[in-house]
This record gives sequence, structure tokens and C-alpha cells, in this order.
Amino acid sequence: MLDQLIGAVRAGESRPLVVHGEPGVGKTALLDYVGVQALGYHVLRGSGVQSEMELPFAGLHQLCAPLLAGLDMLPQPQREALRTAFGMSAGITPDRFLVGLAVLGLLSDAAQERPLMCLVDDYQWLDRTSAQVLAFVARRLGTEAVGLIVATRVVDGDLGGLPALEVGGLRPADAGALLDTVLVRPVDAQVRDRIIAETRGNPLALLELPRGLTPAELAGGFGLPGAVTLSSSIEGSFAREVGALPDPSRRLLLVAAADPSGDPALVWRAAALLGIGPDAGVPAAEAGLVELGVRIRFRHPLTRSAVYRSASPEERRQIHRALAEATDSQSDPDRRAWHRAQAVSGTDEEVAAELEHSANRARARGGLAAAAAFLLRTATLTLDPAKRAARALAAAETHIHAGALDTAHDLLAMADTEPLDDRQRAQADMIRAQLAFVTNRGSDAPPLLLKAATRLGPVDPGLSRATHLDAVCAAIFAGRLAGEGAGVLEIARAARAAPPPSDDETRVPDLLLDGTLASYTHGYAAGLPSLRAALAGFGTGMSAEEELHWLFLATTTTLRLWDDGRWDTLSARHVQLARELGSLTELPLALTTRGYMLLFAGDLDGATALAGEAQAIGDATGATLAPYGALGVAAFRGDAAAVSDLHEAALRDVTRRGEGVGITFAEWARALLGNGLGHYDDALSAAQRGTAYAPDPGSLIFPAVELFEAAARTDQVGAASEVFDRFTEMTTASGTDWALGLQARSQALLTVGDAADGLYRDAIAHLGRTRLRAELARTHLLYGEWLRRMRRHNAAREQLRTAHTMLESMGMTAFAERANRELRAAGGAVRKRTDASRYDELTAQETQIARMARDGLSNPEIASRLFISAHTVQYHLRKVFTKLGVTSRSQLDRALPDSRGA
Repeated sequence: MLDQLIGAVRAGESRPLVVHGEPGVGKTALLDYVGVQALGYHVLRGSGVQSEMELPFAGLHQLCAPLLAGLDMLPQPQREALRTAFGMSAGITPDRFLVGLAVLGLLSDAAQERPLMCLVDDYQWLDRTSAQVLAFVARRLGTEAVGLIVATRVVDGDLGGLPALEVGGLRPADAGALLDTVLVRPVDAQVRDRIIAETRGNPLALLELPRGLTPAELAGGFGLPGAVTLSSSIEGSFAREVGALPDPSRRLLLVAAADPSGDPALVWRAAALLGIGPDAGVPAAEAGLVELGVRIRFRHPLTRSAVYRSASPEERRQIHRALAEATDSQSDPDRRAWHRAQAVSGTDEEVAAELEHSANRARARGGLAAAAAFLLRTATLTLDPAKRAARALAAAETHIHAGALDTAHDLLAMADTEPLDDRQRAQADMIRAQLAFVTNRGSDAPPLLLKAATRLGPVDPGLSRATHLDAVCAAIFAGRLAGEGAGVLEIARAARAAPPPSDDETRVPDLLLDGTLASYTHGYAAGLPSLRAALAGFGTGMSAEEELHWLFLATTTTLRLWDDGRWDTLSARHVQLARELGSLTELPLALTTRGYMLLFAGDLDGATALAGEAQAIGDATGATLAPYGALGVAAFRGDAAAVSDLHEAALRDVTRRGEGVGITFAEWARALLGNGLGHYDDALSAAQRGTAYAPDPGSLIFPAVELFEAAARTDQVGAASEVFDRFTEMTTASGTDWALGLQARSQALLTVGDAADGLYRDAIAHLGRTRLRAELARTHLLYGEWLRRMRRHNAAREQLRTAHTMLESMGMTAFAERANRELRAAGGAVRKRTDASRYDELTAQETQIARMARDGLSNPEIASRLFISAHTVQYHLRKVFTKLGVTSRSQLDRALPDSRGA
């Protein structure tokens, strides 16, 4: 398998591979084999070090250091992210996936000269940020001629799904042959067989266990205790060898084991402080346990572990104290602080404060795992109850962001044992709410946020109001799946107790809160003035971070106000700002709301591209957003199979996570599909489920219009009357062209006789003044169908031909076919569709890349959006040019369907 991988990379392909198995099974030997066989390749090597797991980007720096001369070739955001991550420049917290893109670019550029092979050993001991970035890169390799082989003990979630090679123990015959190479004297046959059986053919165990055993032990009676794991057995073998060394040599190895930087100058400085002379290294080197050269290397990682674990706690503290003193406080303050912390047996405020600074530096470099570890140790080093509580809460919040939820729970428990002031109690409630939102969206988060907001009222009115708004938003998101007492009406009524703004100037979040609460507690129309004022002034006086925080709520508020103009503007701004700030947690939401704007504007290709990008980010980040974008695209296109699969997946996902708003979207998509295909009974059932959550009028925005159409087509107008009353209460109060257009269309559907004619005309007039071409096209279709049933065939053909042309050009296949059937029934015919076979040959990713290239994005910009390398972009563009019969990017404008006007 390794030979095939080497050959594939030589041929220009990229191949990732995870080599996994228990310690000592031979993973490192296999990496060494590849390093030798990859003749003519540029070979990069890196290795995880257990003691460096809390130092962010340490493993990544080790691997990429030889390539840093190529930093200037990267796009500026990626270049700056990587420079900040590696401590080469100061800057804001770099997003780890921008760092991932930078690493992907470095590898791709390096492979332009000759094939590149990256070998990473002991992945399980990499710092968390490096591990995530490498897993990200492995999934984005395309055609760069890069091989990436990772050796690890267990394939975890980050590496799941990548090609893998499990390395097991040797077969008994081979294990016996290997054991015989290290046995220098005859061994009892039963002892030999027991060694082979109990090591389970593990090569390192076979080589190491016989060392240090007396002839008597080998002659008979030898056995591995059943309770001792393989790893412990091997470490015990190493420990016996270490214990046989002179005391200065053993202590020298302990110094080296406690600081795995491999810097001999640092190790020797610390050794000198402990009174260990230069001659101490000779016995250790002669025993083959360590190499003392330009770098200090142990024979095997378990050697380091055995050395460190065999020392007493006091001895370890002495070693760390010496290493802290020997570490330069200016060039490496974080490592010095960590050693100082390990040297403390109780509490120490000075060291705790130093670790706190280290945590801030780690966070600035994007090292959340390191920051979390530093803050955890800071809390345990703190004696003062007030400071201990504050540090425990800070550590808990950081651990949530770092994904260590169990530790966050423990830190909250630690904080709860200390006296908390009102602000700290509120902070604890907010942290509990964050944990609840991550683990079970909708059930616990709203009341916890409400509790935190109430506590904050007397001490920080501004933050209290913002937290009240967060609580209402969480309740909206939870919808029909909210826990008892956490429904949106209950939370909104309780949030009316929020303190007033602290000054005379009413800011956008205040307006959003006041308007949202008014709409729930006093009726839809009551909230309109404040919400319109909030949207009109959105962004004014707000920092970029604050604007990004509230943009999702602002964009969804445009839907509730039926304001397609601001929906267009704010959804575009949301995507832009999320990109600029590199927020890959916010970007999927932004892409989804923007994608729905494009859907209703008739740009299905654009929406498909955004849904694909959101999916790529989800795959990269492990985000748990339901497939809203893909579901909407499939429904608009009339893809029954895709809607069925995505509908089921979405319902399972949102139900598991308590995301009730997802049920509304899933049922709306099914109803839209049913209406497009003419399956009106199915559409009616789905639309009824979609509009069933009465407490939130927002649940009517999309599914209600599908309900009215399905009810009219199944002669069940009565089934829609109650929803129609609630719907028209909103649309009449809103008064926008979008609202009034859909109101007129819906009323026409439910009206018998000639009165419907004027309503359809009003609907077309109103919707014609909006950006919503898809709704306009459907209105032409409905009006044409009504005209045909009224036997006004000439007028019907005009409306149906317009509808068919619009729907087909947008790619709304099911509705277009419905228009075609109606047109034929009215005695008309449609023009045959222009042959687009060449365009249809493009894959989804090729279509995305072609559209972005046509719209002026460079290869690096496309690569950044799609999480692939620029080299892979160029590879796909060559295929696009061939399929479309063009030779340059400028010709894509005429070769691709144009829906940018939407």
C-alpha cells in the first residue's frame, strides 16, 4: 500500500493515509521506510510530543519550518494567520482553518518543484490545533503531488473517513524469528511461546522486553502480569534500563524528558543548575536510550514516558524548577511559565498570574487548547477564593470554545464552591447556557440565558439587555422543541423585565430587543416601528465584531418584516463580514441566509454554490448546522429523491439537537416540492405540519403560501382559513410589495369567481417590484392556470408562457414542467430548450469553480472559499475549459448560464 501511495504521488496525485496501531507495532518503522523509498521527493517530517500537547501549533511549526521561505507566495489573510500562529508577528487571533488553508498552500507550492512527502509520527500527541489543521489539510488534498502519512494509535474523530492502514502484530512465526534476533542464549520453549503470545506479536515489545532480564528470568517463570497493558509493559522495560544507569545520567534523561524541545543548550543549562556534569550523557548514549547531538532524541517516545513516570513527584518538581530557571523569559515566556507551574506543589499567585498572561498570548495565537490548559492550571494554583472563582469561570468558558465540555463542567463545579458576586453568578449561568446550547439546543439554554440576564440587570444593564435578546433568539431557534417554560412566548414575556438602556441613545441591539419583545407580547404590528428603526440603522456605531454578532438576527428580522431589499443587503453584508473576520463558525449561517435570498431571487446556481461552500465548511469544522441550503435548493429544483433524503436527515438532526425551527424548514421544503410536482395532498400535509407552531409568526413566512396553494388545489380551503387570518395580519401590517403580493396571490387562490382576476394582477404588480423572481414566476403560473380553467385560453397562454420561460431559466424544473403541461392543455407550445449539454456535463464543484472564475475571483480566492488548494482549482478549471469548449476565463461569461442579475 505504501509503495502504491509513493507511486501515485510521483504521478502527480495527492494521497493521505492514516497508519494506526498500538504502541510499538511498527508505525515509525513504516514511516522510515517511506522516507527511504521516496527517492527524489522533498520529505518533511514531524512528530507529536506528549509534553508539548498544550503548546499551540508546535507540531505544525515543526513540520512546516522548512517551507516558511514560501510564505510570501500565500494570499495575505493566510500568510498573516500563519505568521501569527507561529509567533512570527503579532495580530488578532488567527482562525485555525485560515491556518489550514495556508499550510495547504505551502505544501502545494512546494510540490510544484518535485513531489512532496509529509510524514507525521505520534499524531495522538500533537497539540490540538496542529492535529485539527493536519486533518483539515488531509481532506483537502487534490492534485498537488503531495503525500501525507500520519501515524497514530487510534483513528479519532478528526481523522475519521480518511484512507487508513491498520498495522497489527506479527504472525507467530515472524514474531518468533524477530525474538530470536535479540535472544543471545537458549530460552525455555514455554517462556519463548509465552513472550510471543503475551506481546501479541508487537515488534517493539518483542525487541525490548528481553533486554535487562537475567538469564534465570529468561530460563523459566517469565510472564507479563495480566493487568499490565502493553504500553505499561514496554515502559517498564525502558524504566529498568534507565534505572540501571548512574544517578547523574538518569537525572539528565529526566531533564530531557521533562522538556521535549530537544534543545541541548537548554537541557545542559538546566542540568548544570542541578549539578549534573557533561559526562552524565555518556552512559545514557552508550545504552542506546538517547542521542545527544544537535538535537536530543530518545530512542522511542515510550522511553521518554518511562523516564518521566519513573521519577518521584518531588524529583519532577525539582527538574521543572531548573528548566524554568534555564528558559529565557523573553524569548519563550510561555514554556517558562508552564515549567514554573509544574514546579509548584500547592498554590502560587505569582505563577498563576504569569500563566494567565500565557493564556492570553495563546488565545491571541488561536491556541484555545493551550489557553484552556493554562487557565485550568491557573485556577488550581490560586488560593484567594474570589480570584479562584473568576479564573475557574474564565477557564470554563475557554474550555467550552476548545471543545472540552467535561472539564468545563468540572470548572463550573469548582467555581460554585467559592463565593461568587452577582456578575460571576450571571457569568456562571451564561456558561451553563452555552453548555446546554452545545449539547441540547433549545431545551435548557433559553431559561439559563434568561436567568443570567436577570442577574446582570443590577450590575451591567447593557449586557443584561443583550443577554435577554440572546435568550429570546435561543427560544426562537428552539421553537416547538423548546423545553417546558422555555417557549418563545414565555421567554419574551419574562424578558420584558429587562432594564432600560443605560443612556439616552438607543442602540440597534436595544431596538431589536424592544421590537422583538413587542411583536411577541403585543402583536405583530406593535414591533414594527422598533424593528424597522433597528434595520435602518444597523451597523451604525457598531464594531465589526458586534455587527457580526447581531447580523444573523438582523437578517432573519428582514424576513419577518417582509423586507426583501434589506434581506438582500444584510445577507450580503453578513457573508462579507464573516469572510473578512475569518469567522468560520458564523459563515455557514451567513451563507445559508444568503443562499435563501438567492433561491427566491431565482439564482439557483448561486444558491447551490453557497450551499456547497457551507457544506465544505461544515465538513472542515465539524459544525452541526442542518442541511438547510441543500434542502432548499433540492426543493426549488424539484429533486424528489434529494428532498426525501435531506428531509429525513434534517428532521433527525434538528430533533436530536432541539432545533425546532428546522422542522418548519424541512416541512416547508417538502410542501414546496409537492406543489411543484403537483402532489398536492402531500404538500398540504407537509404545509400543515410546517405552520403548526402558532406561537411564532415567523413560522408562516415560507410554509403558509404552500399551504394556501395546496389547500386550493385539493378543495380544502377551510383547512387554511385560520392560518390565512394569521398570515394576513402580518402581511397587511407589513405593507411591503413582497407581503402584499403574496397576500393577494393567496387570497386569489382561496377566492371563487371573477374576483380572483384582480387579485392575481395585483400580486403580479407587487411582486414585480421585488427581487423575488421565483415568486413572480409562480404567480404567473397560478394566474395562467386560473385563466385556463376560466376558459380564457389566449390570456392563459401568455401567462403560462411567461411562467415557463422564467421557471426554466432559473432551473425550477418541477414548476417549469407544470407550466409546460398547462400550456399544452391551453393549446400552446413552448420553444425547445437550447442544448446545454456541455454545461450539464460539469460536476457540482466544477460549476462552483467556473462561476467564481467567471465572476472575477482569482485561483487563491476560489481555493480559500472552497477549502482546496489553488493547484486543485487550476486542475478543475482546465477540465471546465475542455468541457465548455473555451480557452480562457474571459470566455466563461458567454459559456455559463447568466443568473447574476438576480
